[in-house]
Order: sequence, then C-alpha cells, then structure tokens
Amino acid sequence: MKKTVFTLGLCLVAGLSFAQKKSVNIVKAELRGEKPNVAELRTLIKGALTNPETADKAETWKIAGDIENKTLSDEQAKMMVGQKPNEDAMYPALYEIYPYYEKAYSLDILPDAKGKVKPKYAKDIKAIMLANRPYYVNAGSYYYGKKDYRKAYECFKFYGDYPTLPMFQDDAESLSKFENLETDSSAIQYLYFSGLSAELIPDYPTAIEVYERVKDSKYMNNNELYQHLADLYNLRMKDTVNYVRTLQAGVEKFPDESYYLLNLININIIQNKPEEAITYLDKAIEVNPNDSKLYYVRAYVYEQIKDDDKAIEYGTKALAVEPDYVDALVLVGRIYFNQGLEMQSNASTIRDRKLQNTEFDKAHEKFKQAIPYFEKAYSLKPDEKSVVYGLRSIYYSLDNNKEYDKWEKIYNDLSK
Repeated sequence: MKKTVFTLGLCLVAGLSFAQKKSVNIVKAELRGEKPNVAELRTLIKGALTNPETADKAETWKIAGDIENKTLSDEQAKMMVGQKPNEDAMYPALYEIYPYYEKAYSLDILPDAKGKVKPKYAKDIKAIMLANRPYYVNAGSYYYGKKDYRKAYECFKFYGDYPTLPMFQDDAESLSKFENLETDSSAIQYLYFSGLSAELIPDYPTAIEVYERVKDSKYMNNNELYQHLADLYNLRMKDTVNYVRTLQAGVEKFPDESYYLLNLININIIQNKPEEAITYLDKAIEVNPNDSKLYYVRAYVYEQIKDDDKAIEYGTKALAVEPDYVDALVLVGRIYFNQGLEMQSNASTIRDRKLQNTEFDKAHEKFKQAIPYFEKAYSLKPDEKSVVYGLRSIYYSLDNNKEYDKWEKIYNDLSK
C-alpha cells in the first residue's frame, strides 16, 4: 500500500513538472499571436517560475520578461501612431522586465555539462534592454506623479546606472553605445532626479549617496547642490562630521558664497570653538568687507570669551557699515552696561569710602556710555522688550528714579 502511494506521488510530481513545461510552451506560442491575453499568460508562467523543473531554465525567465515586454511594446505602438498609451499598464510592465531578464541572462551564461558557455538568449535580452532604456525616464516621472517615490527613485537611477549593468560589462559593442557618466548629461540629470525622489520616500541616506555621486558634475548647479547636501547632513541626519566636511569643501570651491563660511562660523560657536569661529570670520570679512552682520557676529564671539575691547571694536565696525543695526547697538550697549555692573560690584567691597565713591563714579560712567546705544535701538524698535528692559536696568543702576519709573511703565505696558 505504501509503495502504491509513493508511486502515485511520483506520478503527481511528474505530472506537475510536465504541466509546467507545457505552460512554458503555451505561453511562448501565445506570445507569437496577434492579441495574446497577457493576464492569463502571467498566471501560466507564474507556476513555472517556482517549479524546480522549470525555474532553473533561462527560457522560463526570458519568457516571463517577454510577457511584460509585449505589454510595453503594445503601448509603445500606440504612441507611434499618436494614440495615448495606457500608462497604468505600460510602466508597471517596464518596471518588471529587468528582474526577469536579469535572471534569464544569469542562467543563460552558465556553463553546460561540458563546461562550455553557449548563450541562447543573451543577445536578444541585451538588445531589448538597450531599446527600453529611454522609457525608464518616463516611468520615473509616472511613479513620481503617483507619489510612489521608491519606484520613481529606482527608475530614474536605473537609467543612469545602465552602463554598469552586469550584462553589458563584457560586451564592447553594447558598452560603446553608452557615454561616460562624466559626459552623459542625461544620465547625471536623471540620477539627480532619483535623489530628489529618494528624499520624498523619505530615504535621506540614499538621497545623500546620489547627491555625493553627482555633486561635482559640470551638468549640475554645484553650489546649490553642495548647500543642499550640507542641509541634509545637518538637519536630517544630524551628522556634524559630514556637515562640516561639506561646508569646508564648499568654502574651497565657492569662495564668494557666504553660506558655507556663515554656517562654519555658527557651528564653531555652537561647539564652543571661538578661535575657529574667528578664523572663518576673518575669511568671510575678507570676501565681504561691507557685511555688517559679519562684524556683529565677530563682536558677539569676542563678547562670549570676555574680550570686551575687541567686542566693542567689532560692534562699532558693524555700526559704521550699518548705523541702524539694532542688534549691534544692543551688543555695544550691553557690554558697557555689564562692565558698569562689574565695576559697581567690585566697588561695593572697598572699605575706603572715598575710593569706593570714585569707583562707583567710574561704574556710572559705563552705564551712561550704554544709554545712547539703547536709546537709539529703542527709537528703531520701540516694541522690543529687551531694549526697554536694558534702559530700565541702566537707570535703576544709576539711582535715577524718574527715568526708571518711565521705563518701568513702558516695560509693563509692553508685557500686557
């Protein structure tokens, strides 16, 4: 009984294998017809792609690719006569073609039992792939419009990567049809589009990989792309090392572009590296000597490291370029005020009354030096609470009750 069941099992397996081989032949014959039912052919070939008797045959995978290529060709024929193709059939078919042909090609170039390689389908596969290349651009646009950014990325990138496909590497004739990537403006442009698509997936590491690849191409807006890369490293990846590396490269490549220097200055301030910040500020000022913001930032850096003289010097330079620069006015006024506070605090520890009064007078002179800066800032920006608070604090320190009450009221009104 067991032997009988086993025999039946063998018959069943043999029958299934025969059925799959038959399916392959049926599909092949149907594809030669005028109007094959592609949906049915896909169903028929599906089993053959997984059955052990047919899944390791190059022909099986070639025919699976041919089914998709038939769909693509039919829609292309419509385009040739001015008809609108069915894009919902055309581009998904194109998307599926390469995986099938790739598998078919890899099986087709395997050595036979005698160790000889006798490809049967390789030439045909490569010819079809070469003919289909331009349509991957349209497919990328199609999927982009559908917001399927993963497939859009793959199609755009696939166009650019065509010369690197394994099936073309040992074929001088095929390779001769491709331009070098450095001179192929279309390939570069579509690789860039693949990066834009990857960003929208979102897949920032993949987008960065693409941008790094094309950032120095003569067909790109290099300055814009370097800035975009820096922003991705900084804002999306939080990768300070590569952010700084990109900024430093940008400084070298685009010395007239302030973006790189300003961001290097900022990152060094954030990282508490004032000496490095000042170095980059020197370079930035050399490029843009009339940029008041650069003088202001340098004054700010000196203020942070307690070099008041330099801070006042560069704050004053900022105001020489832009007399109504409110932030610079407040910075210089604040330094004088803080100097006065420190002198007042030190004076309070002196026991000699006469000497103490002398030091208090010196402190008051510092407070008075601060007043014109804060008053001008107030005239330019009367709604700025920090400016009003500064004036209130100055007059409080000067024991000027009348002026203190005035600024106290203004401050409270602004706080309502």
